[in-house]
Amino acid sequence: MGYGETARQDGLGAALERARAATRSEGGGSPDALSVSGAMALAKGALEGVTVRLVGEVSEVSNKPGYKAVYFTVKDQRAALPCMMWNNRFQASGVRLAVGQLVELTGRFTLYAPKGRMNFDVFSIALAGEGNLRMQVANLARKLEAEGLMAPARKRPVPAYPALVGLVTSPRGAAVHDVLRTLRRRFPLARVLVAGVAVEGSNAPAGIVEGMRAVVRAGAEVVLVVRGGGSFEDLMPFNDEGLARMIAKCPVPVVTGIGHEPDTSIADMVADLRASTPTAAAEAVSPARESLGRLFEARSSSLRASMSRALDRAGAEVRRCATRPLFCDAQLLYATEAQMLDLASDRLFRALPANLARDEASVARQRERLACALPASLDRSRTRLEHERERLASCGGALVPRFGQQAALAAARLHDLSPLAVLGRGYAIARTEDGAVVKSVEAAPPGTAVDVAVADGVLACRVEQARRVDTEIIDWEDAS
Repeated sequence: MGYGETARQDGLGAALERARAATRSEGGGSPDALSVSGAMALAKGALEGVTVRLVGEVSEVSNKPGYKAVYFTVKDQRAALPCMMWNNRFQASGVRLAVGQLVELTGRFTLYAPKGRMNFDVFSIALAGEGNLRMQVANLARKLEAEGLMAPARKRPVPAYPALVGLVTSPRGAAVHDVLRTLRRRFPLARVLVAGVAVEGSNAPAGIVEGMRAVVRAGAEVVLVVRGGGSFEDLMPFNDEGLARMIAKCPVPVVTGIGHEPDTSIADMVADLRASTPTAAAEAVSPARESLGRLFEARSSSLRASMSRALDRAGAEVRRCATRPLFCDAQLLYATEAQMLDLASDRLFRALPANLARDEASVARQRERLACALPASLDRSRTRLEHERERLASCGGALVPRFGQQAALAAARLHDLSPLAVLGRGYAIARTEDGAVVKSVEAAPPGTAVDVAVADGVLACRVEQARRVDTEIIDWEDAS
């Protein structure tokens, strides 16, 4: 026996002793007998200290407004248990109770001694088995519906005569054969591109999504997502959120045919069209051959009738035109224009001599005006030219001597500043072989070849000895 079990037994023993003491104090019965309240206290202490997890089917639910708790009953084949759960816990669980649901509860037993009634105080609740899956699907459906993925306005019409149909299903199931057989029978002109994928298991949603992408890339005008029937758990891949969003954003219409009539999957809700079976999905995207024949015959009859009516109208119009005078005498087509041309020719011939006479008179007048105005204009220009010549002569005589004097002064100043003038006074300029002017004895140590420029030439020399002489450079501006 473990420590916990020993402690529990010790606790029960202590409770039993307290219950017996209470019975003896009440003064009745044998020493080992318990009173009713003592027995209930013993049971209450034993039950309320144990947390239990259990599974049962909901048989009754009472959740009335104003209640602080939800009351319900769970049962199995041999027993039933009243339960209660405080509203804050129940709302946090997200579960919506309904009769017939299989639920998993965690809580403890409580005993109401005055009535001898036992309840189960529920701490947490969750749908068990398929019920839990259905709750998850319902929550996802509400989420996607709130986002507008199931709105009728979003859904697109299915093309009536698709040239290429994409089929996403299991390559080994009966569904693929049902769809292909139906399409061949009803609309053999359509080509079918099959993407074989797994339609069951945890990896099925990703495979179906990839299959849809493949057929869309290949140019499918409509996509069929189908599978045969199965249990609710088997169809869970079609309740996947990723698959639902892929169907919603698919660039072409999507038709689902999932053979499970009692239930509607998330994929069915989001698809542009939901069919009850794979065969019904194939029929939804393929017109029947018989209906095509009837449609072709009806369109042919309508086209023939339209062409006949158009030809009748055109013939009547031709006949009406043939009776008009315009088509009886072709010259009437240009009679008015010919008359207008004759009138314009007459006006032109009458107007030409008059225009020539006016132009000749105008030219003669302009010639006379030019002959009168030209000599006077020449005289005025000659006078103005003579006047300008005199002004230029008088100004030039005064400017030349002044500019000559300024030029002589500038030449003398330039001569004084010339290095040649300095050389003429006995000075010389020494340069090294690379043309640098020797400004210090340090620049020309003994043995250095130098060129010494004097007033009338250059002396090629070599330094034999260099002596430094202390000199003072006089700033003549400061000395003055």
